[in-house]
Amino acid sequence: MASLNKVFLIGNLTQDPELRRLPTGTAVATLRLAVNESFQSKGGERQERTLYVDVDVWERQAETCQQYLSKGSPVFVEGRLQMDQWTDKESGQTRSRMKIRAERVQFLSSRRDGQGGGGGYGGGGYGGGGAAQAPAAPDYGAVHRPSDDEDVPF
Repeated sequence: MASLNKVFLIGNLTQDPELRRLPTGTAVATLRLAVNESFQSKGGERQERTLYVDVDVWERQAETCQQYLSKGSPVFVEGRLQMDQWTDKESGQTRSRMKIRAERVQFLSSRRDGQGGGGGYGGGGYGGGGAAQAPAAPDYGAVHRPSDDEDVPF
């Protein structure tokens, strides 16, 4: 039987990214994302609902998110659902929660937008009102970090 586990979300961070390192040195950042939904109720009233989602970002992409994103930053996340399970130390009960494991995080604002965002991992962005362009293949080698007065192309 075929199966698919793929998630696409656009939302804003509710707090600054939390970066931590595993004992192996691998970087993991947790993004707390708010995704808004608008709909019309049966009575014809416009309703809004906000869904809060935790997103784990790994390795170099985690470091980039921590460096360039902050509370309020808009992002596009592509990833998959993941279930975390643990035993509660106080009650001894098994707990679980669903979250997203990011495969790609694209920043949707630039520093000029006042959000501190960059251009994803290696360039491009969906901002600027143009059509979405697929990013170039990421270069995980040397990373160019622009100075504050340098014109950034995203």
